[in-house]
Amino acid sequence: MEIHYLSENNSVLNHFLSQIRNIKVQNDSMRFRRNIERIGEIMAYEMSKSLSYKAIEIQTPLGVKKTTEIADQLVLCSILRAGLTLHQGFLNYFDNAENGFISAYRHHPNHDADFDILVEYQAIADINNKNVFLLDPMLATGQSIVAVFNKLMERGTPKEIHIAVIIAAPEGISYLKKHLPDTCHLWIASLDEKLNDKSYIIPGLGDAGDLAYGNKL
Repeated sequence: MEIHYLSENNSVLNHFLSQIRNIKVQNDSMRFRRNIERIGEIMAYEMSKSLSYKAIEIQTPLGVKKTTEIADQLVLCSILRAGLTLHQGFLNYFDNAENGFISAYRHHPNHDADFDILVEYQAIADINNKNVFLLDPMLATGQSIVAVFNKLMERGTPKEIHIAVIIAAPEGISYLKKHLPDTCHLWIASLDEKLNDKSYIIPGLGDAGDLAYGNKL
């Protein structure tokens, strides 16, 4: 699996990353959602450099200009619910992309730290021979992304799979390397230290879904 780290060089990306982590800023849910969306836009721009392009000619009011446009067909697929704001950032840039949504959540059958990943709701476009961008703000254990990836593969054979996460833990990266094909691309805005005993990312930012949309039962 090819891994791309996007925050190694300073840019406005790091500015927005600091705000979504900051407890003095992140509790403004509207600002949190907007910052996630803006991070999605920046990641979409960086990832667009890996796509295929074709030469075109366009008519301007004063002449003809030779330029290029994206040749790949794109499907943006986000993991509900935390992925929705990140999804919107990507959709702002890839406005002609098709879309997919899958729910995946941690189920604690014994009400302890152990959990299974349940994948239920699915609304997915045709992915055959298309570039699929799988979007989830947090890569903790990696189990949710692998579960969703496996569901996607039941629906068809994409041209490429690109996974985009904002914050990743080393344990999650190792899990993806072990369970996903080498042909996948993983795009990471920020790499964190570790997981705690509840499998939450340290230092992380808390629960991205709760910060964006409110606490769940």
